[in-house]
Amino acid sequence: MEIFLPSTKASSLYHKQYIIFFFCRSSFPFFFFPSPHQSTHIPQYSPSHLCVHSPNPTLRRLLSDLISTVRSPISLLHALLHRSLLEIHATLSQSTNLHRQINDPHIADCIELLDLSRDRILSSNAAIAAGSYADARTWLSAVLTNHVTCRDGLNDPSPLKAHLDSLTAQTSAALAVLRAVTVDGGELMELVTELPKWVSPADRKLLEATSLAAVTADVTVSANGGGNYKTVQAAVDAAPEKGNSRYVIYVKKGTYKENVIVGKKKKNLMIVGDGQSNTIITGSLNFVDGTTTYNSATLASMGDGFILQDLCVENTAGPQKHQAVALRINADQAVVNRCQIRAYQDTLYTHSLRQFYRESLISGTVDFIFGNAAVVFQKSQLEARKPMSGQKNAVTAQGRVDPNQNTGTSIQNCKLVPSADLRPVAGSFPTYLGRPWKQYSRTVVMQSYIDSHVNPKGWLEWDGDFALKTLFYGEYSNSGPGAGTAGRVNWAGYHVITDPNVANDFTVAKLIQGGQWLRATGVAFTEGL
Repeated sequence: MEIFLPSTKASSLYHKQYIIFFFCRSSFPFFFFPSPHQSTHIPQYSPSHLCVHSPNPTLRRLLSDLISTVRSPISLLHALLHRSLLEIHATLSQSTNLHRQINDPHIADCIELLDLSRDRILSSNAAIAAGSYADARTWLSAVLTNHVTCRDGLNDPSPLKAHLDSLTAQTSAALAVLRAVTVDGGELMELVTELPKWVSPADRKLLEATSLAAVTADVTVSANGGGNYKTVQAAVDAAPEKGNSRYVIYVKKGTYKENVIVGKKKKNLMIVGDGQSNTIITGSLNFVDGTTTYNSATLASMGDGFILQDLCVENTAGPQKHQAVALRINADQAVVNRCQIRAYQDTLYTHSLRQFYRESLISGTVDFIFGNAAVVFQKSQLEARKPMSGQKNAVTAQGRVDPNQNTGTSIQNCKLVPSADLRPVAGSFPTYLGRPWKQYSRTVVMQSYIDSHVNPKGWLEWDGDFALKTLFYGEYSNSGPGAGTAGRVNWAGYHVITDPNVANDFTVAKLIQGGQWLRATGVAFTEGL
């Protein structure tokens, strides 16, 4: 019998070293900051006012040095980000030189991730200066995820690991400071002043459209000719960069065998097809044949404001090829509406930032929804497929690495069901709601239908007792033959949620601040419970 081993995503490379700042309220009067609409004066403080607890001596020394040179926690944040930016530049230079010498695909991933992190740090610095703490926390959470993704993929030994350990520690420290100086709930208050720049009234019509006759496309893709382009990638490459208005690529009915990359500069891009069964983008890159998990995606998007609608994205590598991603998104405020995402292991890589999925079908086997985004699924079908012999299915493998990241996976008003080939043999292939990929893994299933294929335990260990005390797994108001919680795991981090106030933290409004940006797009959504 084949022994079920953790996915080869390196699970134990990053056992978090973190710092938690305890601000002494009795002697630290600026713990609660004024809103950006009030006075911007920040009282001075001395290091004695800051209570620091850290198991990491290097971090303690770093913070002690910085605290002695700054006048406020905001100045401390700026100093941390400045140091991170300098180290990112140095690490990028070293990574580029190494890649020229050994052509390692993992280093190529690191170069891309470091480049993305550089942009997010610059944006975070500006957001902090403007008082937009929620955006800053989201972007710094993504930066930390980028660093961990890079480090996890590196081979031992690697000269880059010391840089990445330092970058990881600095970003964790910045998140801790940012969390400490933000009033509970204050993150959301900073976002209500204006809508994202990329939304427009026209977006509402695009997402509400039930037929392509109602969508005005900028360009058309047709594999058989008759359009502006024959491939989706060609249309993406020709799209404007850093656009302030929606750019629509209509992909006609057909099967497109290609791997599509939407780069970071391709903002506000919408790819819309002729329906989930009619427009299919298909690829087969996979880990076994030498592609990194990160780079195996049939479609990957890093452009903020990305919308995918009315098509299918699949990876046909098969279960024997292990990690083979269909869709990867590390774009902020991304929407997937009325789509099918199909593969086996690691189907959907919700890598980072804020994402929303509506009325979509996601199917797979091991860890088929994984990553560290702040993501909400609504009215979608999460379908477990028949895996290889000896394997166990896990719907989610959430990758939160730090308690101050505002990330997590929320499954709300969805259906968790077996595929047609799994249903008759479900007893031989247990399916679980999730397992903890990283130490602070956070997933909630609420108001959803759970079929009988889900094992009564509900949740699966990753590796022994790893993360069982630090994760947060919750279930709230679910139904169906697999929804009973009497036989669930008794881990310290598992919760049967009975308080709607706790469940509310995992809604569109709270987890992804979607009450603002989703409303402008016109996609259907439930803001609360």
